[in-house]
Amino acid sequence: MKTPHNAFKTALKAGHQQLGFWLGLCNPLSAELLGHTGYDWLLIDGEHAPNNMLSIMAQLQAIGNTDTQAVVRLVDDNPAAIKQALDIGAQTLLIPMVETAEQASALVSGMRYPPLGTRGVGNAIARAASWGMRADYLDEVHDELCLLIQIETAKGVENLDAILAVEGIDGVFIGPADLAASLGHLGDPGHPAVTTVIAESIAKISAAGLAPGTLATTTEIAQERAGQGVKFIAIGVDSMALVQGAKRTLSDFHNKDDQSNEGGTGAY
Repeated sequence: MKTPHNAFKTALKAGHQQLGFWLGLCNPLSAELLGHTGYDWLLIDGEHAPNNMLSIMAQLQAIGNTDTQAVVRLVDDNPAAIKQALDIGAQTLLIPMVETAEQASALVSGMRYPPLGTRGVGNAIARAASWGMRADYLDEVHDELCLLIQIETAKGVENLDAILAVEGIDGVFIGPADLAASLGHLGDPGHPAVTTVIAESIAKISAAGLAPGTLATTTEIAQERAGQGVKFIAIGVDSMALVQGAKRTLSDFHNKDDQSNEGGTGAY
């Protein structure tokens, strides 16, 4: 019984673009449904969505029934949460608000077992190790784990060169909303000062040999970021898609109803 292959990590290392979708509804059924729609990865959000380890695990199990890959964003850089997330089966973690090289180094350490790091060993009760039944888990696991860090503050941008020099990071995600707020443009991630910093950061990440990533809520922004070299892009959010779809259905009904009434008036 081998440790599952992390196709997302392999694709990033090969330079292949990976399109993703954001999950904030904390529901394994919607996660599984979206896993069948063709996206390369789905982000289970544990930072802003009201997820806990049990709800994250349920979504990991649901996504595991599909061909897509799961990425888990934790609430912060707490090493205990990292240990739990890896034990329940997460292979790719996205850690928000990374601002220093020291913080990045601690994250790398938290992803690895001693002597390479500080992750606690509990594979006998860990789902990731099939409760101790994956005989080679301890030997194979490091090759399949993927660490993505999130740069989303002015301080993080200021320290980006030093952060990129830390060995063990697989990708760097630019958080446009928080970055805009940190730069003094709350609610305006499209401000020229913000987009300039994003473009410069993407170029630095690429030059360091790492995969740049971001979230783009419009097709135009997604295509622009892809043109700048972003390799993993979330191009939609489940809650936004649900709202937009529901509103569009209602609007379509009213529009057709109005057209029908107009046609009916002319018949009399």
